[in-house]
Amino acid sequence: MAFDKTYPEIRAAVSKLCAQYPGEYWRKLDRASEYPTEFVQALTDAGYLSVLIPETYGGSGLPLGAACAVLEEIQRSGGNGGACHAQMYTMGTLLRHGSPEQKQQYLPAIADGSLRLQAFGVTEPTSGTDTSRIRTNAVRDGQDYVVNGQKVYISRTMHSDLMVLLVRTTPREQCDRHTDGMSVLLVDMREAVGNGLTIKPLETMMNHASTELFFDDLRVPAKNLIGAEGDGFRCILDGMNAERILIAAECIGDARWFTERSAAYARERVVFDRPIGQNQGVQFPIARAHIQTEAAALMVQQAADLYDAGKPAGAEANMAKLLASEAAWAAADTCIQTHGGYGFSVEYDVERKFRETRLYQVAPISSNLILSFIATQELDMPRSF
Repeated sequence: MAFDKTYPEIRAAVSKLCAQYPGEYWRKLDRASEYPTEFVQALTDAGYLSVLIPETYGGSGLPLGAACAVLEEIQRSGGNGGACHAQMYTMGTLLRHGSPEQKQQYLPAIADGSLRLQAFGVTEPTSGTDTSRIRTNAVRDGQDYVVNGQKVYISRTMHSDLMVLLVRTTPREQCDRHTDGMSVLLVDMREAVGNGLTIKPLETMMNHASTELFFDDLRVPAKNLIGAEGDGFRCILDGMNAERILIAAECIGDARWFTERSAAYARERVVFDRPIGQNQGVQFPIARAHIQTEAAALMVQQAADLYDAGKPAGAEANMAKLLASEAAWAAADTCIQTHGGYGFSVEYDVERKFRETRLYQVAPISSNLILSFIATQELDMPRSF
């Protein structure tokens, strides 16, 4: 079936679904730091979380651009796709590097919602964004890998059945390249929790279901190795690039939500006997935020197109994430300023979305590291580290 690559039908349907979960729903969850179980189930039942899974395994078999449309509309509707976006970007690792047996075992259940793959275990307390220095290790012991170590700021582990986990199977100092010697394991957390895996919830500025993980002699079947041992970094790059593009799409949705709210409020709010939107001091920042958003959206589209075509998309994925996150943050700041004191009122949802979109200046990769990547990889300048 041919689709307009902007996916207007998908956008309209997602928007209609999201209308059933208004700001009040998200505010209640935010106050209680609760997971949007009903919303995620509704997305699952409608098939939106399986858009990237091939039809052979019960999914829709659509390109990454379709997943971008889903997440963008969730954000544009005032929701928070961060509760479920991992099920989309982890597909980049499993679909491209998983064995036929792994795909057959897991993908149909993920597609029908009986299994959730919402956790991506990479970040560690001591390594941060220097992924090559992770310390969580896995040692082969018969038919299992024995995992020891720690992960931090791993989201949704308490609401997921499976986790894509990056570990070291060969010490860094024994590798020719610092990105060698890492491997990817698919961990069944239903069996792991209490048997070598401990999950500790973390309180953060936004409701993101963040956790810290502790591995103590956790046994993971060797058959759960995704790709070849030692080739894990290359395997997760597909997931990471997909993650950056999808989160960039979310940021575009956030930016459009903020800008639409700003423009609407500026038209309606009357001060000194005139709408505040009549003042260029109010107009111009909103217009600039809109322009910045639309320019970033083109970069997101380009990155998604390259990814879907199977072409190298690392630089474009990073640029899309940088531009979109900055557009969202500029639009958020403008929205607060436009609303004045009301922007800080919980009932307007601006402050909640303001907190949520701030995350993407830092995660899943900081803006400074993106600039370093572009400087060294695209512009051939010397590394600073």
